[in-house]
Amino acid sequence: MSKYRTHNCNELNEKNTGDNVVLSGWVNKKRDHGNLLFLDLRDNYGITQCIIDKENSHFVKLERLQLETVIRIDGKVVKRSNDSINKEINTGGIEVSIDSFEILGVCRELPLPVFSNQEYAEEIRLKYRFLDLRRKKIHENIILRSKVISFIRNEMNKLGFLEFQTPILTSSSPEGARDFLVPSRLNPGKFYALPQAPQQFKQLVMVSGFDKYFQIAPCFRDEDARADRSPGEFYQLDLEMSFVEQEDIFNVVEELFVNTFKNFSNKRLLFNKFPRITYKETMLKYGSDKPDLRNPLLINDITDIFLRKDVSFEIFKKLVNSGSNVRCIVTKNTRDKPRSFFDNIDKWAKEQGASGLAYFTIEKDNDIHAKGPVGKFFSKESLNEIMSQTGAEIGDSVFLACGKLNELEKITSLARDKIAKDLNLVDENVFAFCWIIDYPMFEIDEFSKKIKFSHNPFSMPQGDKNKINFEKPLEILAYQYDIVCNGIELSSGAIRNHIPELMYKLFNVAGYSKIDVEKKFSGMINALSYGAPPHGGIAPGIDRIIMLLANEKNIREVTMFPMNQNAQDLMMNAPSSVNESQLKELNLSLKTKK
Repeated sequence: MSKYRTHNCNELNEKNTGDNVVLSGWVNKKRDHGNLLFLDLRDNYGITQCIIDKENSHFVKLERLQLETVIRIDGKVVKRSNDSINKEINTGGIEVSIDSFEILGVCRELPLPVFSNQEYAEEIRLKYRFLDLRRKKIHENIILRSKVISFIRNEMNKLGFLEFQTPILTSSSPEGARDFLVPSRLNPGKFYALPQAPQQFKQLVMVSGFDKYFQIAPCFRDEDARADRSPGEFYQLDLEMSFVEQEDIFNVVEELFVNTFKNFSNKRLLFNKFPRITYKETMLKYGSDKPDLRNPLLINDITDIFLRKDVSFEIFKKLVNSGSNVRCIVTKNTRDKPRSFFDNIDKWAKEQGASGLAYFTIEKDNDIHAKGPVGKFFSKESLNEIMSQTGAEIGDSVFLACGKLNELEKITSLARDKIAKDLNLVDENVFAFCWIIDYPMFEIDEFSKKIKFSHNPFSMPQGDKNKINFEKPLEILAYQYDIVCNGIELSSGAIRNHIPELMYKLFNVAGYSKIDVEKKFSGMINALSYGAPPHGGIAPGIDRIIMLLANEKNIREVTMFPMNQNAQDLMMNAPSSVNESQLKELNLSLKTKK
């Protein structure tokens, strides 16, 4: 028996009544009733209520004790009276009458309360993260994280995958985000890079003859923080398989995700077989390649309506004639909504930088007509055509936006989410997974206007490899795919290009010469030249999976020791300065910024 405890603080119940026990933990809460002091003792497992009366010589010391002091108590288990049973905790049927106690760890005045889950400034929470992690909700999130990762490991083993570790110190990659660089002491003037992902290494694992690989992999990217992305580092479930097609990857990931989400959440899965949506389709119907399928609203393109002579909405007609598109969102049975509902949506759109959202409601008295600010511009025939194209019915409302495609997709995607939220259409008790497939291999860079890879440059293009038209690169589709849940992208993946000659041609389209490719990816190209199997994989983000399961909106709430928005660790004071001798050893000197 440990001298610190016979039981943990979640273990005792009525069967232990009369037992002498030893418990250790943190003083979570105190309630002084004059002659009796109630003290909640907390450890990793739960809470036990302890009591001591005024006659006990230890009463005054315990009464003055600072919350979060670590103590050991010796006492006897007592059954609670019926009117004092606490059904919210496992130990709610008993309490421990304290005979004696010992302070194991003193506690200074607290900079934030541990007992409460009230919101505190990020700076305080991150500086005192060790205290923040004691709080019930975030403590349970981190335990959930551990259990989910263990469960995933077991599932991957069942599916026949082997876990390998890939290097942390590697070479810089020209694609993706900024690298974190590490100077080499033994190779002056040269640098390692921390891996943005184990992409090349996991492909090399397949070339090495291993069939199924996985790893809970740390990844490092010098990116700005977002609610769903930590600055600096994150973890992903990295997996790769040989002799597979796209559907083989989907089957493995779907089985894993269905089992994981059913095991760790009471929410319903909308689909056990995840829908496959093409990139072209998702950009049209949802305005985004991260669609939230809990939202039933769809976007429709009705540009051709504005080419009709019986539509007199001149502002949109002029824009259409100059190359713009018109898209709309239909809301069902909203004829009875007040004018303020529609005007607020229009006002909101203008706050997003758009010109607003025009709208009308389809009515029928003697004949079909449109009610609303722009309703007068549409004839009966044009309304019938809109109803035919969109599925709109009498009593439905139509929100309209017009603009260049990129701008139009952005505002209609945002509007779709905004309108659904205002109409309370999204079921929060559902997980809706889907695959986004058939991504274009290339896209035009918004700033340079040059051709660049749209996703992973190591992806296999679709179609006959001998008949790819490299003169029309924007028409080339790739075996690239994303998995999305509730509007959150969990991962990108691809069937890999394992043919060196084809890789040279694709990189040439993006402006890389054969020499560039061999210099930047020498290890990969060399390996693929010695008999590489067809292979593919994916890497779902662990942090985002836990966010969904824990029902959290910010990744900080499921990360043990996150950095702040400026990529600073306030608790450990990182990044920090280094002394001259360290720099000298690395053959480095700092240039003072003016």
